[in-house]
Amino acid sequence: MDLLRLRGALERAFLDRVRDGVAGGTDLDAELEALLVEPVDGSGLSHQLRREGTWEQVRELFAHRSIYQLKESDPQAWVIPRLTGRAKAALVTVEYNEFGAGRAERVHCRLFADLLAAAGLDARYGGYVETVPGSTLAVVNLMSYLGMHRTHRAALVGHFAAGEIASSPGARRMLQVLERLDAPQACRTFYSEHVEADAVHEQLMRHEVIGGLLDEEPELRGEVVFGIQAANSVDG
Repeated sequence: MDLLRLRGALERAFLDRVRDGVAGGTDLDAELEALLVEPVDGSGLSHQLRREGTWEQVRELFAHRSIYQLKESDPQAWVIPRLTGRAKAALVTVEYNEFGAGRAERVHCRLFADLLAAAGLDARYGGYVETVPGSTLAVVNLMSYLGMHRTHRAALVGHFAAGEIASSPGARRMLQVLERLDAPQACRTFYSEHVEADAVHEQLMRHEVIGGLLDEEPELRGEVVFGIQAANSVDG
């Protein structure tokens, strides 16, 4: 019980910090529109790497990303029994693709493990937990926290949507980086998979998962907005 009380206190402090860092509100259309706009001169990691990234910098990014990518879409699976109707059916479709569409070798976390091995890095789950900083761990902690609490199901949907909508352009930039650096094919395969899959997922998340959820529970619009804002804030 003491451990659960400690965990609860840490979760509340973490959530308070995340909420303090976002604007809040209920303007979901504005949040989704912002995600769909590809900046001409972006400043994110994939933009920087595309301009002048080195192989060692790319490998460092892989190590950071491994904390989540080796359990990709597992935290989001917790929300499945907490949805109904259109939202549930569409989210299961997205998750089915994330988990390889029935093919073990195409499961996205397996593809990232193959990427790590090809890059000469530790492909074990949690292999870099003791190495990466708290800012990297916070990205995964946010997803896990939202997934574990039913009251935050709409925020998790917003968080998931933010990742899926932004993923395809980012994956395309990373693919360009890896092609420029003549990276191993296994490294490119992970990103080429996301260029195609997440372009479809973006439509499902926006229109069916979010749309279906808010048709049934319109009062959760602000929580979906929070999930999108929280994803952008913590990832940033």
